[in-house]
Amino acid sequence: MAQKRADKMGRRWVLLMAGSKTWQNYRHQANVCHAYQMMHQNGIPDEQIVVMMYDDIAYNKKNPHPGKIINKPHGSNVYSSVLKDYTKHDVTPENFLAVLKGNERAVRKNDKLGQKKVLKSGENDTIFVYMADHGSYGVFCFPDSTLHAIDLINTINEMASAKKFSKMVIYMESCRSGSMFTHLPNNVHVYTVTASKAKEPSYACYHDTVLKTYLADAFSAIWMHYNEKVYLDKATFQSQFDYLKKHVKTSSPCQFGDMTISKCPISEFLKNIPKAHQDLGKYLEFMLSDLTPSHEVPFRILKHRIDTEADMDKRQYLKKKYDSLHQRNAQIERAVAAISQQFSPEVAGGADDVDGDYGDAVDLQELKTVAEHFRTTYFNWDEEEIVLSHMHVFARLCASGVGVERIIEVMNKVRESCSEFQ
Repeated sequence: MAQKRADKMGRRWVLLMAGSKTWQNYRHQANVCHAYQMMHQNGIPDEQIVVMMYDDIAYNKKNPHPGKIINKPHGSNVYSSVLKDYTKHDVTPENFLAVLKGNERAVRKNDKLGQKKVLKSGENDTIFVYMADHGSYGVFCFPDSTLHAIDLINTINEMASAKKFSKMVIYMESCRSGSMFTHLPNNVHVYTVTASKAKEPSYACYHDTVLKTYLADAFSAIWMHYNEKVYLDKATFQSQFDYLKKHVKTSSPCQFGDMTISKCPISEFLKNIPKAHQDLGKYLEFMLSDLTPSHEVPFRILKHRIDTEADMDKRQYLKKKYDSLHQRNAQIERAVAAISQQFSPEVAGGADDVDGDYGDAVDLQELKTVAEHFRTTYFNWDEEEIVLSHMHVFARLCASGVGVERIIEVMNKVRESCSEFQ
């Protein structure tokens, strides 16, 4: 009888995904490893958790403590025993969506004998998804490719139609993450929380002077801190969101989708931390440090290395890298400005409104087409993340209604007429 009741209540499934690679982006994989430890400690079995991360941090040559990853100053090792279901080049948007849908046949792994672990969820089950990486308007990055908002929304709708869950919650850590869910229907029992509005960056935090990188992101550090310091049987997603709104001061966390789910106890999705691990008296005592917009992280890391480097030759080398990064950013700005200037001010927008939130005015398929054309013909954000901070310009053009063909025509014209962008 107890087993029948458990089956009716359903199982809790968790999908954790870090989309970045390299030491500079340490924080995203650290976030995911921390999230795994929390899920595991809460009692969610490993067979119901899938972890996707590039896995190039713990044993990176820049890591002075091989096999150790921390997510806050003087923190514990969150890499210990973490699952490695999908690593390296298996961390792709296609695999992520296949795992989410429970479609083993669609999974493509470089290790042909490796397990194709997916969420085998059903209509009585809950799903919790946490994603951390760089992003831009309608874009969420993976190590070597991109997840577009249109594909994520289509997958969610497909899963809802196939009754693959009773309720789903998605937490997304990235710049402009609010833009990924502006087209999410509110009748599919999916509730999402994002680190920022569609027009805002997310922020890194905890710069470690020994590791010479950032350990975490502000939004992620705060939601995980909250989960670890309250009774999840009583705390709801709404109470956590209220806490996020109060304590995330650098960006504006957003809610989308089915707001009735926000009233659910968090334990309905994540079970609960055993009381022995609770530290309720201190859960409000929380302070972040070194808050930095995500797109400024590469510059801040290099600047700190320059300021602390004693070897003159190495310092000169780092200064050249720093100057080169600024020059590249300026080149990207010139390219985007040259494209924008081919349109009337009413279409291209000005300094005050080009950075807006266009919501339903943007056709997600058109935005994907335009963004991919820019990525493949101008600058590839898989290799140069600073490109992403300029993508809102194309969202504005798409929202204006000038049409994909015209935007691509202008892109090609500008590129052909200026050797700098060829």
